[in-house]
Amino acid sequence: MNNTTRCIGIVLTFTLCWATRTRSCNAQPPSAVNEQTDPRPAANDDELRYWLTNMLGDHRFTAEEAAAATGLSPAEVDTAAERLGIRREPSPKAPGGNVKLLPYPGGRHPRIGFLDGAVRPQRETKVSVFAPWDDRSYVVVDAPEAIWCQHGLLYLAHTHIDTMWTKQKIELEKLEWRRLDDGKLEIERRLPNGATFGARVTPEPDGVAMECHLQNGSDETLSDLRVQMCAMLKGLDGFAEQTNDNKIFRGDYACCHSPDAKRWVIMAWTPNQRTWGNAPCPCLHSDPQFRDCPPGETVTARGRLWFYEGDAIEEKLREVEESKWRE
Repeated sequence: MNNTTRCIGIVLTFTLCWATRTRSCNAQPPSAVNEQTDPRPAANDDELRYWLTNMLGDHRFTAEEAAAATGLSPAEVDTAAERLGIRREPSPKAPGGNVKLLPYPGGRHPRIGFLDGAVRPQRETKVSVFAPWDDRSYVVVDAPEAIWCQHGLLYLAHTHIDTMWTKQKIELEKLEWRRLDDGKLEIERRLPNGATFGARVTPEPDGVAMECHLQNGSDETLSDLRVQMCAMLKGLDGFAEQTNDNKIFRGDYACCHSPDAKRWVIMAWTPNQRTWGNAPCPCLHSDPQFRDCPPGETVTARGRLWFYEGDAIEEKLREVEESKWRE
C-alpha cells in the first residue's frame, strides 16, 4: 500500500470513530426515530415472545422503544405483551454462574452522543453483556463495528460513511445471532466479494470470551485488515459519563471505572492495533488487526470483556494478563 492510500484510510477511520467536543451529544428528536432505527418484524409468535421478553424485561424498553425495534406500534406492543404473557422484569440469571448474555434488540440507540456517526445501527453485530452486580445494567459490544481492507471499508455495522458495497448500491441482507443452548451467540456473514466474517461470544462468570474470524473466499490477498471492536457504555449504570477521564488504556486493555472507582469494565482484543475511548458515545475500543489473508485462508482475532469489583485495577490487569486469555 502506498503512503497516499494509507493516509486516506487513516483520515476515514478518524472520521468514522472520533467525535469532537463540539458535536451535539443530545438524543435525537422524536421526528428522527425512524431514521435512527432498523426495525425487525418477528416471523412468528415464538420469535415475538423471545424479543419482547428481551426488550421489555431484560433491557427495560418502553413500548415506544420496542415498537421501533419490531415495526409494531406502541399499542400493538402492549397488546402482544399481554397476549403472550410477557413479564416486564429481568429474566433469571444465567445458568452456571455466568453473566447474562443476550442479542441487543435495537430500537434504543446504544450511544448517547455522536449519533450522526451511527445512523440505523444494525443489531446483528451487537450483544448485551449484563453486569454481575446489576442484572438491569449492560454493556453493548459491537463485534465487529467495522472492518477495513486495502480497498476501503469492507463492513460497517451502521450507516455513516460509504462502504465498498454502498458505493455500488449493494444492500447486505439482515441477519440475526444464532442463539445456542449453552448460552453462546454466533453469527456469520458472507460479503459480495466472497469474504466471510463471523463472531462467537461465550458467557463466563466475570464477562465474555469473544472470537472474530475472516475467511477469504475472494481471488486476491486481503491486506491492511483493521477491525474496530466497540464496547458502548450507555446502558451500564454509573459508566455513561461522556468523558475519558474515567478510562485508562494499558497495552491491549481498555478500561472504564464507576464514579467511586470500585467497579470496572475491561475489554481487550489481540492481535491489537490500538486502544482508545470515544467520550461522546461513550465507549471503549480495543481494536485488533488481522494479518494479511491470502485466498482460501482464515484469520482470527480473540477478545475478552471482564467485569471487576475492587480498587486494585493494576493488579487485576496483571492477573488477566497471566491468565493466557489470548490462547
